[in-house]
Amino acid sequence: MVEVAEAAAGEVVQLNLGSIRPYLVTEPAHVQHVLRDNAANYSRGGNSMLWKSVRRLAGDGILGEGPEWEASRRRLQPHFTAKRIDSMVDDLSEAISEAVDELAEPARAGQPVDAATEISRIICQAVIRVFFGDKIPVADGVRVVQEQDVVATSLRFRLLAPFMPDAVPMPGDRAFQQAVSNIDEILLPLVRRERTHPSGGDDILATLASARDDAGRELAEQRVRDDLVSIFATTTETTYVVLTWLFPILDEHPEIAERLYAELDRVVRPGEVINREQLGELRYTRMVLDELVRMYPSGWLVPRTALADDVIGDTRIKAGGTVVLSPYVTQRLSRYWDRPDVFDPERFGPDQPRRPHRYAYYPFGGGAHQCIGMYLFALEAPLIVATLLSRYRFRLRERGMPRPQLAASLRPGERVELHLLPLGQVVDA
Repeated sequence: MVEVAEAAAGEVVQLNLGSIRPYLVTEPAHVQHVLRDNAANYSRGGNSMLWKSVRRLAGDGILGEGPEWEASRRRLQPHFTAKRIDSMVDDLSEAISEAVDELAEPARAGQPVDAATEISRIICQAVIRVFFGDKIPVADGVRVVQEQDVVATSLRFRLLAPFMPDAVPMPGDRAFQQAVSNIDEILLPLVRRERTHPSGGDDILATLASARDDAGRELAEQRVRDDLVSIFATTTETTYVVLTWLFPILDEHPEIAERLYAELDRVVRPGEVINREQLGELRYTRMVLDELVRMYPSGWLVPRTALADDVIGDTRIKAGGTVVLSPYVTQRLSRYWDRPDVFDPERFGPDQPRRPHRYAYYPFGGGAHQCIGMYLFALEAPLIVATLLSRYRFRLRERGMPRPQLAASLRPGERVELHLLPLGQVVDA
């Protein structure tokens, strides 16, 4: 799609995908039109690609739209303010440090570890502590993440045929349904337990279990379940999917890896729990992560359905038409990014000029539906990278960049397996 967008030179293109003909919108001003300026005309609902399937997993809560989405956002937004997340840095860092400690045994034994599995475990351990009050066993959290991965990959068939009625079986449906069932088996008992024996805490589970609607009525169990599933995915999936790409990127670019290691060696002592002052010094680490989500944004596909006729640029969009936005495509356009296919953290250096348009870079979406977990990623991801790489260096079991996999989120198409080398061992070698 990048080549199509480049050739279109800023115009909206109607793609011919056989049974469907969505409009590809990549020009930043046009993206802003859809996500912000005329967002009321562009719905997540209808038969749009992706959202129909996401609704089967997460219902009508925080990943939906309309009044129910607004109510869910009001309930959950206080947990994701910058002030609240800033106050969690020490607890996040300690939980991440303890989770990274568990890698010592496979590192000593020389056993390879799967990057996605271990990063998801580290994230679960941290998120469960600070957002869920340790009410979800870490092993269960990891199982939920694994089932989310099944959901994301099984949706690829429905992504290609969004017009297909749900009643018509398609490949991936059975795996999707089993994964959703498995998620419910883990999370629903937690909701029921919290409602039966309320803890009185201010964690997300307590907030949802005690929530009331605008009329003061207790929320239906399904609504609580939908928001819990959605927010668990929001707090875990983006970070672990994005960070899985980091290791092959660093292996491909040893000069970038060396500069990153130099910063970590200067700021963090091996085994140390990183504090908020140190986190503020990890400037190059943040530049690497900003470039990582430019090239590999988890939410690579943002479909919408036009509710009424509209005009974007010089293209008339008919009511009912599918509009497809893609951060992956826009963030690789050569008219906005020099050498867009080159991984270059210097793009995000403090001396670089401002980007020509706000929506030339939108890895976490935009407008009212911008990802609620965006600020969490900005703190959690550098903590994980700094904690892990201040203790270990790594070697890939299989070198080379993995292929992107077509799924609900952009993830490597092959496993990324690592041999972890304790830092002292590397220095002594």
